This record gives sequence, structure tokens and C-alpha cells, in this order.
Amino acid sequence: MNSRAANVLAALPEAAWAEWRPALEQAFAAAGLKVSMAREMAPEAVDYILYTPGSGLEDFSPYRNAKAVLSLWAGVERIVRNETLTHPLARMVDPGLKEGMRDYVLGHVLRAHLEMDADICRRDARWQPHVPPLARERCVGMLGLGALGEFCARALAGLGFEVLGWSRGQKALEGVTCHAGAEGLEAVLRRAEILVLLLPLTTDTENILDGETLALLPPGAALINPGRGALIDDEALLAALDGGQVGHATLDVFRNEPLPAAHPYWTHPKVTVTPHIAAQTRPSSAAAVIAENIRRGEAGEPLLYLVDRDAGY
Repeated sequence: MNSRAANVLAALPEAAWAEWRPALEQAFAAAGLKVSMAREMAPEAVDYILYTPGSGLEDFSPYRNAKAVLSLWAGVERIVRNETLTHPLARMVDPGLKEGMRDYVLGHVLRAHLEMDADICRRDARWQPHVPPLARERCVGMLGLGALGEFCARALAGLGFEVLGWSRGQKALEGVTCHAGAEGLEAVLRRAEILVLLLPLTTDTENILDGETLALLPPGAALINPGRGALIDDEALLAALDGGQVGHATLDVFRNEPLPAAHPYWTHPKVTVTPHIAAQTRPSSAAAVIAENIRRGEAGEPLLYLVDRDAGY
């Protein structure tokens, strides 16, 4: 490893910098790294760039000596097509983020599975008990089997659900029936009583749920989207909700955020809106991932979680 300090440009908004700085400094010290980190730095001196959308950094060409761009976000669709970015790009895969996503998905899958909204007794004094099926009698579809999707699919299978997974390439996961390709997507959709979307946003996945694919779901299926807003054709989903093809949609991500006040999702009786809180990157755990990648970069080792530019994630 080099004896000089690695120069790290923290291309972060001020609020994020205040949150991340102490966690990063602690992680660098724990990893035995010599690091000089700042929000402003001469471009030619920068070895690594820490990046989040909204930082204002759009032109990466001046950073000709940088060894890598390390994203603090799991999603990289806002940066991966940037033509000035010729450096290796690593996305964030963080234990805390994975656990947070698992907790969100499990919570809302169980809410849909147990039909909790119907069972909550309100002031109308209606006593209408019902018995939901057991988890092993319910089929959950997972679109996306990357780091987050796989983690959530395994957790759902561990609760006893029949889990069908779909991904771009064929995968094999214990306890999960995996599919790929157009025929595989149809096979998952036709059986998914609860459907979870954890796909990356690419040209191939945008509007993957449109009128045609939503019509494949079992009537009354529940939809949970903590992945990317543009995976869904909004007008098609509203039509499917109104017609009963989709029984309920829990949406955490949207094409425009914050979700505009006039958007029909806010007032639709079959929609639950959550404010993009399914899985937050937690500096306390994610900083160690950044430190490890800088250690690897300085040691000449392969970086973790490198993005495939052609695939888009």
C-alpha cells in the first residue's frame, strides 16, 4: 500500500457531508488507511471520488488521475450513463441497507398476506373475523435477484412463503424458484399473489409493469415497489387498481420525488404511499464498505461491487 495519504474528494451535499464525515474518518482509521478527505480538492490530486446524486458534480473529466468513483447509493442510474465518467464505478452494497430493505419488504408482504387493513377494528364497530392462508399457501413473486432482491427472497422463503424470483440472467437460490427471460417473467407474474419489485432501472426494465404485464397477475394481487418508480407505468397501475386487477399497491419510489401533491396516488383508496424510506444507506455501517474499497484500490486489488456499464447496474 502507498505510504502517502490517499486523496478522497467527498462530492456530497453539505448535510450529507456532516453525517458521513465522522463515520468515514472512523472507518478509515479502523482500516489503517491514511486518507486526506475534503469536499473541495484540486482535480488532478484526487485519488477517489465519493458520490451522491445532488452533489453538483456532473463533469468527471478533470479528475484524470482518480482511481475510482465510489457511490454512496445502491442505485446508479443517475450516473452510469454519464459520458465523462470513464473511471471504475462501484455502487453501495451495505449490510444495513440490505437489512433495512428486508425489514420493509417483510413488513409489507406480511401486511398484504394477513390482510391486516381489513382486520383492524375501527370505530364503525364491525366485527368480521376471517382466517388468512398460511405463508406456505401464498405465492410471492420477486422481480430482481440482485444483492437486495436475493436477501429479501431468502428471508421470505425462510418464513415459509413460496417464492418465485425473476432476474435478467438465470440464478439458483436455495428455497427460491428462479426464472429468467420473457417466459420466466410471465411464469412469475401469473402466480404472484404478492409481487415485490427490486429491479434496477434500465432501458429494459422501465415500465416493466404496464397494462399487458399487470393483466397477467392473479386478480386482486398486491404490489409492493421499493425498487424504482419508473419500473411501473403509473396510468396502467391506476387503471388496474380501479378495475380490481390489482388489489392494493404499496409504493415507496416514484418518477418524481417528492411525489407531487396532486398525484392521484395520494388519495387512491387502494394505494399506500411511503416517502422513499424502504432502505436508507446508514453511514455507520456503509462507511466500512468505502474504506474497504479504498484499501483494495491502494493495494491493487479488485474493487467490490463494480458496476457493469453495459448492463446499467
